Amino acid sequence: MTATLEHSANLATQGARPPKRFPWERRAVLILLAATAALYLWNLSVSGWANPFYSAAVQAGTKSWKAFFFGSSDASNFITVDKPPASLWLMELSARLFGVNSFAILLPQALEGVAAVGVLYAAVRRTSGHAAGLIAGAVLAVTPVAALMFRFNNPDALLVLLMTLGAYCVVRAVTSVESARAQTRWLALAGACIGFAFLTKTLQAFLVLPAFALVYVVAAPTTLWRRIRQIGVATLAMVVAGGWWVAVVELIPAADRPYIGGSQDNDFLSLTFGYNGFGRITGDETGSVGGGGGWGATGWTRMFGSEVGSQIAWLLPTALVLLGFGLWATRRARRTDPERAALLLWGGWLVLTGAVFSYMAGIFHPYYTVALAPAIGAVVGIGAMILWRRRANDKAAVALGAAIAVGAVWSYVLLNRTPEYVPWLRYVVLIGGLAAAGVIALAARTPKTVVRWAGAAGLVALLLGPTAYTLDTVNTAHTGAIPSAGPAVAGGFGGPGGGGGRGGFGGPGGGNFGGPGTGQTQGSPFAQGGTSQGGTSQGFGGFRGMGGPGGSATGGGAAGGGLGGIGGLLNGSTVSSALTQLLQANSGKYTWIAATVGSNNAASYQLASGDPVMAIGGFNGTDPTPTLAQFEQYVKEGKIHYYISGSTGGSSSSAAEIANWVRSNFTAQTVGGVTVYDLTSATSSSTAAGSSSAGTT
Repeated sequence: MTATLEHSANLATQGARPPKRFPWERRAVLILLAATAALYLWNLSVSGWANPFYSAAVQAGTKSWKAFFFGSSDASNFITVDKPPASLWLMELSARLFGVNSFAILLPQALEGVAAVGVLYAAVRRTSGHAAGLIAGAVLAVTPVAALMFRFNNPDALLVLLMTLGAYCVVRAVTSVESARAQTRWLALAGACIGFAFLTKTLQAFLVLPAFALVYVVAAPTTLWRRIRQIGVATLAMVVAGGWWVAVVELIPAADRPYIGGSQDNDFLSLTFGYNGFGRITGDETGSVGGGGGWGATGWTRMFGSEVGSQIAWLLPTALVLLGFGLWATRRARRTDPERAALLLWGGWLVLTGAVFSYMAGIFHPYYTVALAPAIGAVVGIGAMILWRRRANDKAAVALGAAIAVGAVWSYVLLNRTPEYVPWLRYVVLIGGLAAAGVIALAARTPKTVVRWAGAAGLVALLLGPTAYTLDTVNTAHTGAIPSAGPAVAGGFGGPGGGGGRGGFGGPGGGNFGGPGTGQTQGSPFAQGGTSQGGTSQGFGGFRGMGGPGGSATGGGAAGGGLGGIGGLLNGSTVSSALTQLLQANSGKYTWIAATVGSNNAASYQLASGDPVMAIGGFNGTDPTPTLAQFEQYVKEGKIHYYISGSTGGSSSSAAEIANWVRSNFTAQTVGGVTVYDLTSATSSSTAAGSSSAGTT
C-alpha cells in the first residue's frame, strides 16, 4: 500500500490531472467522511439552541418568508440579525422540513463540516496525491474549533465550506488541461463561492482573495492577458453572487423592510464596511460593547495564546515550517507547477488570514479561527508529502523531522495548559513525536520499513492532542454567543460547564469576561460587575448589566449559575413556565408579545413562547431603534403586549428612554423572577401615549 501511495503522490506532480484512484484509496476516503459524519453528528442536540440569537432568527424564518429573506430576528420583522442571512437560509429550510428544534437547526452545520472535509481532500489530492488529501481532511476534521463550529449555529460553518469550495475551484482552474473556457468556468465558480460567502459573513470572506488571485496570475497555464481577463470574469461572478441580495435590500424603502441590525443608520453597506468590516480591524466599531482593547492583546502571539492556542494552533507551527521548506524545495519548479501553486494558495490563505486575526483591534473571538483550519490541513498535507518524497535527501529528511518535532513539542505545551485532562497524553505525544522525528531525520541511513512506520507514528502523535480536545468538544454542551472548544484552559476561555480561568473568559455555566484586575471603565464588558434586572454580574470582570432572566454570571473565573459569554447570554429553556404562559396568553392579538432590550434576551423569550419578541436596540442593545416616539406609537396601536425589564447599561439612549417611559407609565409585576410591564394597562395617572416627550427622535 505504501508503494502505491508514493506512486500516486509522484503522479500528482507530473501533470494537471489527478492521479489514478486505487481501490484502497476510495475506501480510505469513505472511512474519513464516515468518521467525520459520526463525529459531527454524535449527540448533536446536546447544545440545545446553541446560540439563541440565531436560533430565534431561524424560528422567525419558518413563520415568515419575509423574515427568511431578510434574516429577521422575529417573524414580525422588526430588526435583522447583524449578518447577512445565507447561513440562516439553510437552517431555516431544515427547520421547515423537520420542525424548529435543536437537531434540525444544527444538522446543516454538521453536514457542511463533512462536505468541507471532502472538498478539502479533493482539492489537495488533485495536486499532491491521495495521502496528502487524506492528511489534510483528517487535520480539518479533528481541529477542535472546527468540531465546535460545525456543530454550532453561527455563520462560520457555511463560511468555511464556501471558502474551501472557492479554493477547490481555483485549483481546478490552475490545473485545468481542457481549455481556456474550462479555466474561465472554474474561476467564475470560485468567484461565485466567495460571493455567497460574503452573504454569510461579509468581508471576512474576502481575506482569501489575494491568495486566490496571486496564484492564478502566477501559475495558470495560459497567457498573462487571458489570466487577467479571467480574473475579471471571476470578479464579476463574485459581485453578482454576493451583490444581488444587497441590491434588493438597498432598493427597498426602509419602511417596507426590517431595520438592519448592527448598523447605526439602517443601512447594510455601512454595517458591512463599519461594524462588520474595517471596524473589526481598527477597533472603531460604533455600536460595539467591547472595543478599545476589550478583545485581548494583539500581536503575532495571539494565535498561540491561552485563549486561542487550544482552539486552532495544534498544527500551526508544523504548517508554517512545512510551508517554508515546501516552497524552498519547489523553488526551481516550472511556473505552472500545480503543487507549488497549491502550496502558495493555501499558504497565502493561512498567512494573510492569520495575520489579520492576530492584529485586528476590534471584536475578535477565538472561534473565528475556524477559518484557518482548511489552510492548516492543506499546508500540512502538501508540505509533508513534498518532503516525504524527498526523504532520501538528508536536508529534506531533517526538515520533515523538524516539522514533526516542532509539532510534538507544541502539542505538549498546549496539553500542559490543562494538565488534569488526560494527564498522560502529553508525554505520549512528546516522546512519540520526537522519536518519530529522529528516525525520519536519519531516513537515508535507516531501513525503509522503519522510516515508514516512523512517518505513521509521527502523524498519529501530531493528531492525538487535537483529537482529544475534539472528543471533549463533541461531548459537551455549548451555548451562548462565545463558545469555546475543549476543556477549560488556565488564563483563557473557560471550557463549557466550567469556570473561566483567572483573567479569562468563562464558558457556558462558568465565569464571564475577565478575572480580578481586568476592570476598566464602568459600562465596558470588562468593568466592575453590577446588578441588572432579571440577572446579576458579580465581581471584577463581570459584564455589567447583561445578565438574563433568573441567571447569575460571575466574573473572576468562579463558576456561576448563568450561561457563559457576554453577561450570561441566554438559552430559551431558562425562561420560567409562568412567564412563558403569561407571554403566550392572547398572543395572536399582538404583533409582538413583548419587547425587551437586546436580541439575546429577546431570543430567549421568543424561543420559549414561539411568538415574536421585539429586540430593542438589536444584538447589543446599541442600535438606535426604535426611538421613544416609535415605541410609544406601537404601544398606542396595541402592537406590543408586555415590556420585559432588563439592563440598559451600555445600550442606546433610546433604550434607556423607553425603559424610563415604561416605568413611569405602567405597573411592574414580577413573574418567574423577572419584572414585566403590561403595556395594555397604563397606570391611572397616565395614558399609554401621554406624560412623555412624544415626538422625540
